[in-house]
Amino acid sequence: MADIDLPEDLLDLERRAWAEQQAGALTVPTALAVQTAITAHATAAGLSRYAVEMAVKKAVRSVAG
Repeated sequence: MADIDLPEDLLDLERRAWAEQQAGALTVPTALAVQTAITAHATAAGLSRYAVEMAVKKAVRSVAG
């Protein structure tokens, strides 16, 4: 997969969601905020929403380990 330029605010949202998931406390508002931001970024960049979502998760989770 080609590198996708990801804005820091999108990565911050995913970090928050990932932390909530790890704690077993992911909320609907957090999940919705991440999905909305992913869709908006994908649309603006002319990319697949799936590709953006996978890039975001890889970026956050590979560091969070």
